[in-house]
Amino acid sequence: MSTFRIGRITGLPAAECWSRVTDWPAHGAAVPLTAVTVSGPGPAGVGTTVVARSGAGRFGFDDPMEIVEWEPPSEVRRGRCRLEKRGRVVTGWAEIEVHGTETGSVVLWVEELRVALLPRRLDRVVARVGRLVFARALDALLNGRDGH
Repeated sequence: MSTFRIGRITGLPAAECWSRVTDWPAHGAAVPLTAVTVSGPGPAGVGTTVVARSGAGRFGFDDPMEIVEWEPPSEVRRGRCRLEKRGRVVTGWAEIEVHGTETGSVVLWVEELRVALLPRRLDRVVARVGRLVFARALDALLNGRDGH
């Protein structure tokens, strides 16, 4: 599996940072050729299903994920969300943590993914591409450039 980490420090308060990085439809606006839908309890929480549809026209695939942990940040604890990837094309998981600091907050995104039909020898390439794509998306979400 391909694992990558992305960390950012922001001047946003932890609650606002959390709100932005868990705004699932905004992820679709921040990732090229991707649309995100959400269903289940919510707008977000354990059991919520998030589906990222990537591609153009009939040449695409779904990346369904289920939120299995959901704990927004508070004054005394960091926030944590874990999504389990349930698709046929992409499997793995993603974890997002947000904690407040004296001047804003820190967000850490860790993702492990496997793309079906790709040989394991390409795991490092998949991790590199994933890191680039999701770092760009995270920056857009934190900076309010998500199309919302």
